[in-house]
Amino acid sequence: MTTENKELRKAGLKVTLPRVKILQILENSANKHLSAEDVYKALIEAEEEVGLATVYRVLTQFESAGLVMRHHFEGGHSIFELTSVDHHDHIVCNKCGQVDEFFDELIEEQQEKIAAKYGFKITDHSMYLYGICKNCQSEAD
Repeated sequence: MTTENKELRKAGLKVTLPRVKILQILENSANKHLSAEDVYKALIEAEEEVGLATVYRVLTQFESAGLVMRHHFEGGHSIFELTSVDHHDHIVCNKCGQVDEFFDELIEEQQEKIAAKYGFKITDHSMYLYGICKNCQSEAD
């Protein structure tokens, strides 16, 4: 049994060809942050006949099952990434949409201090920083 099949069954999802293919794309892509359209394009390049509506449906099922996380960025841009055990935050280019991950211990400590100051216990958080990436900055020059 393949890793993808085990992951789908563990998440309580029936093993179907579209689910397996989409999970393989998410696991094997050099880019860890993919939009539904990115997944669809990868399926077309692999000559897989899976419609865009199916891609959206499967990604939503994966999100409900905890296999992927969906991030909603400004401008309605959404991306999906496999659920990770390692916490990280994101920095997003406003121009090209590039998404990078980062982790900073000082930021994490400061968030804990702020929560404690207000009597909160943090259960989850997400941080998105927006700007212009190095490539887009050099294009403007």
